Amino acid sequence: MKKTIIRYGVYGALTICLLSLLGWFAGDNLDYSTKEVIGYASMVVSLSFVYFGIKHFRDKQNGGKISFKKALTIGVLISVITALIFGILDIIYVEYLNPGFMDDYYNHSIEQMKSTLPTAEYEAKVAELEAQKEMFMNPLFTFIVMGMTVFVIGFIISLVSALLLQRK
Repeated sequence: MKKTIIRYGVYGALTICLLSLLGWFAGDNLDYSTKEVIGYASMVVSLSFVYFGIKHFRDKQNGGKISFKKALTIGVLISVITALIFGILDIIYVEYLNPGFMDDYYNHSIEQMKSTLPTAEYEAKVAELEAQKEMFMNPLFTFIVMGMTVFVIGFIISLVSALLLQRK
């Protein structure tokens, strides 16, 4: 079980790293909403290894049988590996590869709110965004948020995969 978790966790981690880097650098001229869609799609594609890891364990190592609990455990652990590596990659990206990202994203968000919100609401949202900007400048906070985002999606995929693949 351990080898399957590590193997498919690494596959997921490598996939999310490659897709993210490709999206960050090849999609430099795309708008933020398109980049966000690409980012979530990259997460789902990389977390598809949860399904394949559970299926591999069931069919190749466990005689075609797997309980829901064991399948969920395998999926969650594969998701943890993928989430941890993505959290680290995100810190490397915002700290070293694109240190101006947070400022660019903040300015984009301000401009977007300015054109869509009434003045009073705009000012309240700007104050809220200022507080969030300080939090996101902390690498540990960025790691936690991005890692948890991948993990939550991975947990959902693990849950669905465990339901689909369980066999007694």
